[in-house]
Amino acid sequence: ASTQNSNTVEPEKQVDSTVKMAGVIAGLLMFIIILLGVMLTIKRRKLAKKQKETQSGAQREMGPVASAEKPTTKLSTSRNDEGFSSSSQDINGFNGSRGELSQPTLTIQTHPYRTCDPVEMSYPRDQFQPAIRVADLLQHITQMKRGQGYGFKEEYEALPEGQTASWDTAKEDENRNKNRYGNIISYDHSRVRLLVLDGDPHSDYINANYIDGYHRPRHYIATQGPMQETVKDFWRMIWQENSASIVMVTNLVEVGRHPAEHTVGNATLGRAASPGMVKCVRYWPDDTEVYGDIKVTLIETEPLAEYVIRTFTVQKKGYHEIRELRLFHFTSWPDHGVPCYATGLLGFIRQVKFLNPPEAGPIVVHCSAGAGRTGCFIAIDTMLDMAENEGVVDIFNCVRELRAQRVNLVQTEEQYVFVHDAILEACLCGNTAIPVCEFRSLYYNISRLDPQTNSSQIKDEFQTLNIVTPRVRPEDCSIGLLPRNHDKNRSMDVLPLDRCLPFLISVDGESSNYINAALMDSHKQPAAFVVTQHPLPNTVADFWRLVFDYNCSSVVMLNEMDTAQLCMQYWPEKTSGCYGPIQVEFVSADIDEDIIHRIFRICNMARPQDGYRIVQHLQYIGWPAYRDTPPSKRSLLKVVRRLEKWQEQYDGREGRTVVHCLNGGGRSGTFCAICSVCEMIQQQNIIDVFHIVKTLRNNKSNMVETLEQYKFVYEVALEYLSSF
Repeated sequence: ASTQNSNTVEPEKQVDSTVKMAGVIAGLLMFIIILLGVMLTIKRRKLAKKQKETQSGAQREMGPVASAEKPTTKLSTSRNDEGFSSSSQDINGFNGSRGELSQPTLTIQTHPYRTCDPVEMSYPRDQFQPAIRVADLLQHITQMKRGQGYGFKEEYEALPEGQTASWDTAKEDENRNKNRYGNIISYDHSRVRLLVLDGDPHSDYINANYIDGYHRPRHYIATQGPMQETVKDFWRMIWQENSASIVMVTNLVEVGRHPAEHTVGNATLGRAASPGMVKCVRYWPDDTEVYGDIKVTLIETEPLAEYVIRTFTVQKKGYHEIRELRLFHFTSWPDHGVPCYATGLLGFIRQVKFLNPPEAGPIVVHCSAGAGRTGCFIAIDTMLDMAENEGVVDIFNCVRELRAQRVNLVQTEEQYVFVHDAILEACLCGNTAIPVCEFRSLYYNISRLDPQTNSSQIKDEFQTLNIVTPRVRPEDCSIGLLPRNHDKNRSMDVLPLDRCLPFLISVDGESSNYINAALMDSHKQPAAFVVTQHPLPNTVADFWRLVFDYNCSSVVMLNEMDTAQLCMQYWPEKTSGCYGPIQVEFVSADIDEDIIHRIFRICNMARPQDGYRIVQHLQYIGWPAYRDTPPSKRSLLKVVRRLEKWQEQYDGREGRTVVHCLNGGGRSGTFCAICSVCEMIQQQNIIDVFHIVKTLRNNKSNMVETLEQYKFVYEVALEYLSSF
């Protein structure tokens, strides 16, 4: 009994011990919960701080907020003034003047002229390279260009390079001479197989591969530029595949590196650069030509500033069927590198989409090797379809899949970055073309003011234009900034870009070859305009040298003469005058309402054997100095029509036009834009004011300076249509 009593715990003590133990356990649990909560809070704060630093870093890279009502043209040396550009060396990024937005809303507008019946097929994705939302594309590109840890260089190097599949047929001895370059040839699994010709078992080979589009198998054929030995095979392929569109992204002869070369550092591996290398033979006729058993007849040629559209009929011997084919030839891809801006290429792609029949066979795309530029075109077109349908883009996996079908499509890192920039520009700007038949009703819709937002679509469009207008950096206009050229500029804030300068040729003593002027494309003609400031007293001789050296047949003056602003008369009245080496002889003058029309005969006295040239001078006096736009649309259209008539009758549309106002900015840009809109209406039956002004601003950021001037271009287009 005593033993039992000694080993037995009293009930009260047992309960007390249990309570104490439960309290200890509860305390430990509470401590663990509090500790986890503190750790989670610290982690969240660190993550938030990191995100904030990333966002502020991106904000610094994208530049400060600026007014969207008027584009900034003042030069700046501050990194914060580089807009969207991710580095001071980047010329392809959007380093535009920011609007009143922390980040613009990115959308891809649907194409109003194209119907699409996609084929159901999965688009390959990579879990390590996910698709990017269109809304996040600007931030993504900005971060990738910074390249801190992982950027475009690392992403591009992660792509498969070189041969990734068998190409035994291309390597056969009988087919070697059908390949322009030995390392850019056709994979066996995706090659285009031509129907075998009688007696030639190897006649099925052509250096071309089927390429899938967005939800469209075999939507493209990527091929090399035809050689003399392969022209007949090329036309056999066009007929066999029922293709209605050929896209050519090379010129016949270019100066530059061999397309099949690779570069390591600054050293080029492969053959040396040639002063003029044949990239592609001319495989189309000026009239009618027979290639094997395919007859090709040229029907129409439509030359534009950045590309040419040729229309042919194609017929095979023994067949009654006659097909229509278009050759879209993009002529403004530079010999080296990539275009500075994608504006022209995007307009080109839209035309191919619009004019390619939906029931046609594959779009045939070629450059020289059928790799770099060909891949850029296909990647951009494919990703724009994806953005339109899904609101995302998957550029890495797109290029990876392209390279699985043909070797090295999108051939360089520079091209890979350009593809991103092009898609970003397309998403920022959308498709702003309006068919002529719909313009009147659509214009009233986009110009209507929304009472809730106190804005309109046309105002939003102009704000977007300001966002994507490139910021001018000091290194872009280094020649105008040279001390010896300071007194030749009206303002050091309005300088021409080095790449757009017209260098003076004719000798004038000790004077330099610089003038504050820029070459600008019209819609139809490259470098059709020379936009400049009103001559200063010390640059009058340079002005007439410019007119003579650049074969200018017309001068359009849009400002008033003003002694206070050193805007003097720079031409002789009813006599002759010598300005440096150029003699200017007055021929005649007449006045038509707001236009004073003068004709001069000019010659270079240093080279009298060159003869003389006839130049018209159109002084428009209907634009008061205090107004952003002239009061009469009709009278300004008269200037445009006089210019067109002179070009048709006297210079065969070959001569350039000098356009000047006080500083070569808003007024000059407005006039150039109106001329281009009129050309676009005549040639393509569409109106795209945004595209035209964006193209002008790529070369001179102060073209069409104000919202009022932008609206005025629309209004003059409406007036022009009413005259038909």
